[in-house]
Amino acid sequence: MSKYRYFVFDFDLTLADSSEGILECFKHVLKEFGYPPKDDRTIYNTIGMTLVDAFDLLTDMPDNPQREDMRKAYVKKADEVMVKKTYFYDDTIAILQTLQNAGVKVGIVSTKYRYRIVNTFNEQAGSLPVDIIVGGEDVTRAKPDPQGLDLIIERFGADKSDVLYIGDSYIDAETALNSGVDFAGVTTGSTTKEDFEKYPHIYIGSSLFGAGRYSKCRGCACCL
Repeated sequence: MSKYRYFVFDFDLTLADSSEGILECFKHVLKEFGYPPKDDRTIYNTIGMTLVDAFDLLTDMPDNPQREDMRKAYVKKADEVMVKKTYFYDDTIAILQTLQNAGVKVGIVSTKYRYRIVNTFNEQAGSLPVDIIVGGEDVTRAKPDPQGLDLIIERFGADKSDVLYIGDSYIDAETALNSGVDFAGVTTGSTTKEDFEKYPHIYIGSSLFGAGRYSKCRGCACCL
C-alpha cells in the first residue's frame, strides 16, 4: 500500500487541455490592446504563469502598466469561451473517481479561478470527483510560491509526507519543492522530461496513468 493518502493536481494541461481557450483569450486581449500577435507556441509556454506575468512576457514589457487591465479583459473573454473550449484528457475523470473510491482524498491547486474549474467539471464531465479546489482567487501569492498547496494541505488536515502533488510544469515542480511535498510530473504541457529531471520527483511520465500507481488502490486504470 502506498504512503500517499492525498493526491493534489494542477489543472491546466495536467487534468485538461485548455490550450484552445487560453490561446483565444490571449490573442483577443493582445489585439484589443493594440499589441502585435504572438505565435501559438510562445503563448502556450506561458500556461502556468499568472496572467499579469504572462502579459508582461507577451508584450515584451516588464511591469506593463496595462497588465491589470489586460488581466481583467482576459477574465471577461474567458467567461465566454473557456469552459466550452477545455477538454479533459481521456483518463482524467476515471482516475479521479477511482482515487476517491479507494479512499484517497483528491484536490486541485491552480492559478485558474475555482469557479471556472467547477463549471468545467460540471459542464464537461457532469460530476465533480474532487474534494477540495484552491483557485487563483483563494491566494495572494501564485505558484511557485507554495501558499495554495500549503492551504489545501491545511484544509485536508494532512501531513505533508502523505501528499503527492502532480503537475505538468516546472512551476509545479518548484511549488512542490517549496512546500516540501513529493512531486510527480506529466509531460502533457511544455515542460520536458529532461527539465523535470532537474527537480526532486518520484515519477515523470506522459500521462496520469503512471502517477496514479502511487495511490493505495490496485487493479484499476490509474495503477497501470
